[in-house]
Amino acid sequence: MLWDENLVVDYADQHTHPCDQGSRVIDYTAALNEALHIKLAQDPDTFVLGQGATDPGHIFGVTRDLKEKFGGERVFDTPVSEEGLMGVCVGAAMQGKRPIYLHNRPDFLLLAFNQLINHAAKIHFMDAGQTRVPLVIWSAIGRGWGSGPQHSQSIHGLLMGVPGLKMIMPSTPYDAKGLMMSAIEDNNPVLIFEHRWLMRCQGPVPEGYYKIPIGQGIKRREGNDFTIVGCSQALSMALTAIHQLESDGLFISADVIDLRTIQPLDEDIIVSSVKKTGRLLIVDNGWKQGGLSAEIAALVAEKAFYSLKMPIQRIGFPHTHVPAGDVLEKIFFPSADTIAQQIRDRLLIF
Repeated sequence: MLWDENLVVDYADQHTHPCDQGSRVIDYTAALNEALHIKLAQDPDTFVLGQGATDPGHIFGVTRDLKEKFGGERVFDTPVSEEGLMGVCVGAAMQGKRPIYLHNRPDFLLLAFNQLINHAAKIHFMDAGQTRVPLVIWSAIGRGWGSGPQHSQSIHGLLMGVPGLKMIMPSTPYDAKGLMMSAIEDNNPVLIFEHRWLMRCQGPVPEGYYKIPIGQGIKRREGNDFTIVGCSQALSMALTAIHQLESDGLFISADVIDLRTIQPLDEDIIVSSVKKTGRLLIVDNGWKQGGLSAEIAALVAEKAFYSLKMPIQRIGFPHTHVPAGDVLEKIFFPSADTIAQQIRDRLLIF
């Protein structure tokens, strides 16, 4: 996997992070692995499955040592039959189990959309709330090593309009662990999209059990001149961009909002910030057309239009397929440099 350390923010230095700065520092995958260890030990109804869950790579390291500790009946690899396995998970969840179904790539998850959208998301509504589906679906999104249109895609925007689904997109190891705990305990289907370029980032993470509420964003920085909203690796790039500008001598006074979850969306934290600053930049690791950034822009246009001092700015994927070549990838994908340039050119001129 190609890796650019400049695109990862060390959250151990972020004073706005809710975690005690005295905590130990671990990486993103270790935080997820800890959450799975804790919940598997706490709840015998919890089990983990997915393609590669027990192979030497352990899905980026997320499932490391789980089978050895909890056995092959609760942690197991799966065949290439995504819709069938999703159906198994939905049925198990309806009977009180808590499956955690891991997908290495979101394009594999697309094969299970019938079970996910027509069944998991709707059963609770179709039987007057008698049946719940406590199911976690995990997938790694984002740019790889020339992975091309399928393996590099981000599909969270496709699912924002589906009632009955919750969606999590953390940007720090602390949030990844706490939100995984909340997702497993939630009585609804929850999708977690982790960006693969965050897998090596490090940050303070407490030992043991803790949760972060689903649907609650957080401010990573406080400011008055403009608002930046994003999640996952896009939010990490935005913070890196601000650091770059400040190293060049440009003072940045911005509210930087990490959504952490995109369904339900924390509307209050976005609208209140835009009403204060009057300027909005949305950053996303997905397509601009019909995606997360479009939804946030519509929200602000409806609820904070008269507070805007300039048009809403958005950074995301252009409306074309993800390229495979390195040169085209650098043009296609947003980066800390492109975000810094947008801030310099559009938001700092007022």
